[in-house]
This record gives sequence, structure tokens and C-alpha cells, in this order.
Amino acid sequence: MSARAISLFLDMMAAERGAARNTLDAYRRDLDDASARLGASGVALDAANTTDLEALLAGLAADGLSPATAARRLSALKRFYRFLLKEGMRKDDPASGLSGPRKPRPLPKVLSESEVDALFDAAEAQDGAAGLRARALLELLYAGGLRVSELVALPLGAFARAEGVISVTGKGGKDRLVPLTEPALDAVAAYKAVRDADLPSRAAATRSKAERFLFPSRTARQGHLTRERFAQMLKELAIAAGLDPDRVSPHVLRHAFATHLLARGADLRSVQTLLGHADVSTTEIYTHVLEARLTALVHDAHPLAKKS
Repeated sequence: MSARAISLFLDMMAAERGAARNTLDAYRRDLDDASARLGASGVALDAANTTDLEALLAGLAADGLSPATAARRLSALKRFYRFLLKEGMRKDDPASGLSGPRKPRPLPKVLSESEVDALFDAAEAQDGAAGLRARALLELLYAGGLRVSELVALPLGAFARAEGVISVTGKGGKDRLVPLTEPALDAVAAYKAVRDADLPSRAAATRSKAERFLFPSRTARQGHLTRERFAQMLKELAIAAGLDPDRVSPHVLRHAFATHLLARGADLRSVQTLLGHADVSTTEIYTHVLEARLTALVHDAHPLAKKS
């Protein structure tokens, strides 16, 4: 019966969901494996209960399957039992309450402080308005931890030198004030003095739109520097700085901002606010930095720590 149920399920996935051949093959392998494992305990796949499936998942973990593989197997089982329930082949769904192993969140890619310094040096080496723009963009990205979409679309009125902050509109239209360092304030002021070089000609139809942005563009339809062009600029700066361009992106610099703040003593809640994260759980990808700092603190500052 289990083999027939699997065939019917795969037929449905092909006919109603348009599943690709590779997808169907993956479902078949996962369900056949589950059927074989349960069968070894005298349980048919189509008749298994929740306890049987929990034992199955525990066996997968004991065999050393990765969390990603186990999660994929559970996803196949959930789809399979929902199909059986819908078709009246079962009166319950034994997999509905099951949750798979949580995939560990990858640590963010980040640059060291010296590598960030090298990027700034490369920007400083550029002549004219292009160099001043590159420096201002880097300062705002690294000093403010902005998302690239927030950075390139900053309105001209977002920059308030007297208050030492910029007003940023983030995800969900939520506004936040981001304090800036004195070098960042200086860099933006220096760029504003030459900003007209990046505006379209006065006769261009896009002139009025571009004038609204801190980083205008002569050619972009949006009126401001595009995310793609800025990412390309960063790659060029990385090459000039002797860094691997594949390691450098706007989001990597945002990660560097958060990581370096935490490493120097900032608390997680403050970094959450600066990054514009709605939930602190999003900011918790940086806790490895806090853990390393706390370990160093115990070794260096605790009165019972051994002195070398």
C-alpha cells in the first residue's frame, strides 16, 4: 500500500503542481527511504503515527544527517500526509505537529578593521568629485550601518549637520535617526560642495527628480545612484585596496559596522536600533562577537584569571 500511495502522491505533484523531474525524484528518494526505515520496525509509511515519525526523525539525526537534509525529508513527509488526508486515504495528519531541526544561521561575512581602512584609503586616492562621493558613501555605509537601498535613496534633506544625524526611512516605511561620526559629517559636507557634477544637465527631464537625492545620478531612471552601480564601485575600490572583490559588498560593510561596534563594547539592543531591525533576533547573528568579547573579558579582567 505504501508504494502505491507514494506513486499517487508523485502523480499529483506532477499533474497538479507541475513539479520538475528532479523534484519528483527527490521526493521519491526521501519517501522510499522513510518507508524502508519504518518498514524495518514493522510500520507502513501510509499507516505511521506521530510517534513513529518522531522515531524516524531521531534516527536520521543519529545517522548524522545534516539539519538541511533532515528538514527536506520532513517537508516531503508533510506534503505526503497532507495529500493522504485530502484524498481520504487517512483521517488524520501525523506530521502536522512535527518540526524539523533548526538550521544554524550562517555567520555574517565581515571585513576586519584594517581592511575597511584600506577601502577608505583607496577612496581617498581617487581624484575630484568621484573620490569625494566614494568617501561620503563609504562613511555613511560604515559609520551608519545603512542598508544599501537606504543609502542610495537618501533624500538631500536627510542630512542635518547641526544635529549630527541623518534621517533614514527603512523597511516598512519606518523612520529612524542615525548618529554620524565627525569624519562622516565632514565627508558628506565635502561631497555636497561638488554634488552638482552628478546631476543631469539643466535641460534634462530627470533633473528635478535627481535634485531630491543626496546621491543623484545623471542617467538612472530613479534619479539617484543605483544599488548595482554602488556595488560595482565597491568592487573597484576593493581591487584598488588589494582586497578580494568577492569579499566586498554593501551588505558586508553593514555587517562590519555591527561587528566592530559590538567588538568595541556596544550592546546588542543599541546595535539593533542603529541597524533598524524590528526584532532583536535578527541582530543576534552577531552574538558570536559578544561571546568572544565576554570570553576575553573573563580571561583578562577576572581576579582569579591566571596571569601569564
